[in-house]
Amino acid sequence: MSEGMGLSKIKRMNFKARKRRAAALAKKAGVDSLLVTHLPDVRYLSGFTGSNAALMLAGGKSVLFTDGRYTAQAKTEAMGTRVVIANKPAVTAACEWMVEAGVKRSGFDAIHTTVAALESMRKAVPAKLRRSLFVAVEPLVEGLRQVKDEDEIAKVRAAAKLGCQLFDGMLEYLRPGLTEMEVAATLEHRARLAGAEAMSFETIVASGERSALPHGRASSQKLPKRGFVTLDFGVVLDGYMSDMTRTVHLGKAQPEERDVYDAVLEAQEAAVQAVVPGVTAGEVDEAARSVLRKVELDPWFTHSTGHGVGLEIHEGPRLAAKQTQRLEPGMVVTIEPGVYMPGRFGLRIEDMVLVTAAAREVLTPSVKAWVEL
Repeated sequence: MSEGMGLSKIKRMNFKARKRRAAALAKKAGVDSLLVTHLPDVRYLSGFTGSNAALMLAGGKSVLFTDGRYTAQAKTEAMGTRVVIANKPAVTAACEWMVEAGVKRSGFDAIHTTVAALESMRKAVPAKLRRSLFVAVEPLVEGLRQVKDEDEIAKVRAAAKLGCQLFDGMLEYLRPGLTEMEVAATLEHRARLAGAEAMSFETIVASGERSALPHGRASSQKLPKRGFVTLDFGVVLDGYMSDMTRTVHLGKAQPEERDVYDAVLEAQEAAVQAVVPGVTAGEVDEAARSVLRKVELDPWFTHSTGHGVGLEIHEGPRLAAKQTQRLEPGMVVTIEPGVYMPGRFGLRIEDMVLVTAAAREVLTPSVKAWVEL
């Protein structure tokens, strides 16, 4: 940071650059403005964190519409953005503003805008504009969010670091007889005490036969004297999320359990090493899947290898078979192959990986070698 340049000024510059890039994409899509209603996109472009908002980008201007609950908050958070406190739905106020401003064609996110929301938008403008004013476009802002800037990377890195610290502490806590819900509650309580705003998603704790459930939410089942325990969790710091999975074994493992774990770990590390700028998402997926295919475990790997993480727990890019999107420096992705054998056991190992100009940086360096407690 240069001398005399405060953090708030840096942030204003970040938001200004983001809005400029979004406006350029809107112009390329053939519209003269962009109506942003997906809240993570609103936060990315303006800094506003409230639960009700619509953001207009038009003619070099940015206007945030929200309600009276957020009068002070919006003016504090929305840097370089005009704030309008509306006494009607924020989207309705934004649409009426468009008409007054002479907007001819406004892009809206075709993925996150429901049919009901689009109908409300059309009702807010004169009948003669209802067909021409609103133009469905791909999620332009969500696409921008895939490549993180330095400020975002710092936040993701901090969230990932906290996640690692929490997992390391849980190794001393795990023991047979605890319920999965007790484990999840302890982890989440420690996360809050350590400064987490929230968990990224409902914590997964799956043990014994339930470890074969890829998304086994914590239950009243007790941890077994012998068997796998999978912990999949993440924390939120300053809006940005982490996501990691580790699987440990309680008691003495059977040879097959150890062999499957070693295969999943090899697959996971192969996919991590495949993460470099320019590689396709499908190639990273195949790096993991090919290892499991060699030992005939690939039929039990039933989901994609990973996804982007940031303001949302699932962002682009999607690392899956035949995905042709190429990785770029600044992307943060998960690498999380697993094997799930219903009625027997399952396991998953997951890291967050930052794509760098040279190759990659693993953001979750907690131990993932075999752990037997």
